[in-house]
Amino acid sequence: MSDAIALPRVRPAAVGRDRALLAGGVLAGPIFAVSALAQGLTRDGFDFRRHPVSMLSTGELGWIQIVTFLATGALCVGAASVLRHRTGSVWLPRLLVLWGSGLVAAGIFSADPADGFPAGTPRGPGEISWHGGLHFLAAAVAFVSLIVATVVAARRATRARAAVDLAVGAFFAAAWVALIVSPGPVAMVGFGLAVTAGWAWVCVTFAGALRRR
Repeated sequence: MSDAIALPRVRPAAVGRDRALLAGGVLAGPIFAVSALAQGLTRDGFDFRRHPVSMLSTGELGWIQIVTFLATGALCVGAASVLRHRTGSVWLPRLLVLWGSGLVAAGIFSADPADGFPAGTPRGPGEISWHGGLHFLAAAVAFVSLIVATVVAARRATRARAAVDLAVGAFFAAAWVALIVSPGPVAMVGFGLAVTAGWAWVCVTFAGALRRR
């Protein structure tokens, strides 16, 4: 009489929790985009050609963008925490946890008013406060993590998907460097498009993990 082989059982509750966390990660990008677009089009003095989205966290209505940073960052951290179970990758989940953590930190340490926004702020770069400096540091951690994550994902992907991964990472890196080296309307719009592409990549990555059994 042969011995029965006991197979590990996956609890339905755990599967449901993981799927809910990944679904939250998929929704994080649209939530961020809709919030930023609605605020940018309605807040007096804001101009997507001159102001980064981070500056929406300043002024009386700045709490809206702060909540957006905190919520979408937390959703990404939650989704990334279960990503390894679905993909088998070690570093991709860690890097996306850093991406989400950087967003949360960017919400905790808000940006500084500058260049005419909020309305009434003098034109020009303005002074950088301690929390403004930490905001830039948090953003840098998030951006670098996302760029490296696209490279890590490309190593495990098919040739076509790897090309997309690397293209998104290269576009994000180039747009970020261009904004630092030569800030202006063209660079600001280009970086905005790069951030949008980055968010789309994050959402597609979580959606792919969600589809896996």
